Amino acid sequence: MLLRICALLLFSGRGRAGGLGLLVLLLAVGAASGQPAAFRFEKTRTRHVQLPFLLQRNLIVVETWLNGKGPYNFLLDTGIGTSLITDPVLAQELGLPLEGRFLVAGAGEERPLEAFQTAADVSLSGGIRAPKLPFLILSDDVLNLSGYVGMPIHGLLGSDVFRSFVVEIDPEQQHLTMYASASYRPPLGRRWARLPLDMEGRKTYLTLPVQLTDSLTLPLKLVLDTGAGHALSLETTSDARLQVPATRLRTPLGRGLNGNINGYLGRVTALHLGRYRLPTLLTSFPDAADVASRVETPRNGNLGFELLKRFKVIIDYERNTLLLRPNGMFREPFEHDMCGFDLLATGPNYRNYKVLRIEPESPAARAGITVGDEILSINLMPAEYLNLNQFSKMLHSEDGRQLLFIVRRSNGELFTTTLRLKRQI
Repeated sequence: MLLRICALLLFSGRGRAGGLGLLVLLLAVGAASGQPAAFRFEKTRTRHVQLPFLLQRNLIVVETWLNGKGPYNFLLDTGIGTSLITDPVLAQELGLPLEGRFLVAGAGEERPLEAFQTAADVSLSGGIRAPKLPFLILSDDVLNLSGYVGMPIHGLLGSDVFRSFVVEIDPEQQHLTMYASASYRPPLGRRWARLPLDMEGRKTYLTLPVQLTDSLTLPLKLVLDTGAGHALSLETTSDARLQVPATRLRTPLGRGLNGNINGYLGRVTALHLGRYRLPTLLTSFPDAADVASRVETPRNGNLGFELLKRFKVIIDYERNTLLLRPNGMFREPFEHDMCGFDLLATGPNYRNYKVLRIEPESPAARAGITVGDEILSINLMPAEYLNLNQFSKMLHSEDGRQLLFIVRRSNGELFTTTLRLKRQI
């Protein structure tokens, strides 16, 4: 199942109407330490605010109000410098002014996408506000995040949130705590791992020891990316010693702004986060053509939320520190989809599930499931009773588990089949 939605914004190409210069400006805004925070507490004496989020397919979904209207659903993403509105209908609903026309390049195999600059008054729960937050609006909802996440998604909030507060993410309780940086005191205790962050422009990097094989460990520079649903992604073109493992699975890895991201899934022996070692880590190895030419700062890959969700996470840009404390998900294995198909959630409630792609020789292929089939039930439970998050967990659940599917073909015919989940990597 397609869990690795890549939404890195890497600005390139020649914009129209003087767009190139403005794109450079967008990247530079807020990069200097003296820039004011974009978000603030509306009550001046507030020291912290707690607000809920939904963890959907390893992505953080936050209710957001724009120009007093909403709520709209935005992903919280450290991996992008400028916040993004992916649903162009929103610009019409809110009457947002569109300035300039640009070409936006991201990870993927297609041509750059047209985008526009705008600004909006943004509010979050608990009295958090950014009076005039800059956004880019895409001309087309190419990411279709709603279909992949299984609920309406309207955009992404980027580094402005993290420059404004110390942000604590509790994946188990599914709440965020925003702390005023000036009065914040980091937690004490031996269970907390403290890792230094490097700020370059509007992105944040960690350098971590990654044990690629039993005999090779390298310090790798990784983007801290809460908007990536995978655990770890490594770019083999960044270092000749980075090689795709011999045991690997060729598969689509996700979708970027400019199309599908293809590559391999494999495992590294271990990754070290301070005192914590995470073994047999499921790792993406994207094709060089899909990512390398669009990386503006040299790095080896990125660290995503499939890994980070196993910790309570504190991101402190002011002190250049990432703090991690293991939670109840820490020892859960890193697993890939054991069924072998990609689903898209459709319909008014995103509870209709269409098969987008079938992995050759997978359990789904052997069971006779085909592209275009609609999943009606699984183990006699109507599919509409499951959200996409629950569906995904079932398909990652247990090697050898048997599942009964009822599907509807594109011609309306009903088809019943049984498949047995199989660990593919």
